[in-house]
Amino acid sequence: MNEAFEKHSVSSPADIKRGQDRDSLFLKAILRFPSSEAEGEVRIRNLSAGGLMAEAPVRVTRGEKAEVNLRNIGWISGSVAWVTEGRIGIAFDHPIDPKAARKPTGSNQADKPLYLKKLDEASKIKTDPSRLRRI
Repeated sequence: MNEAFEKHSVSSPADIKRGQDRDSLFLKAILRFPSSEAEGEVRIRNLSAGGLMAEAPVRVTRGEKAEVNLRNIGWISGSVAWVTEGRIGIAFDHPIDPKAARKPTGSNQADKPLYLKKLDEASKIKTDPSRLRRI
């Protein structure tokens, strides 16, 4: 292989980050831009330790600061790496564990929607032997 080509095949640290493993997924998150205080829900389509790609109908410029709130991880700061029609790429300031965002949220009863709480209560009543009567 040509030595000159090998020296220039990776031009920046961003190119190295880009090569990291990305998980394809469908995850909702909150995206905000501190410069404009704009905030909204977006759909994350792929996620890696160094960044993400989201579907977001926003008009921002490359390099603009952004923050995203990912499930089980919290708020992460970064900057806009690229923007195209309906999608945005964000490079994180610090690496994250992308597998943590895939983990289900806690099964704490307080976190459950009301309809699921009622279903859980109904199933407990049906299976509780002390509630059964002898005929």
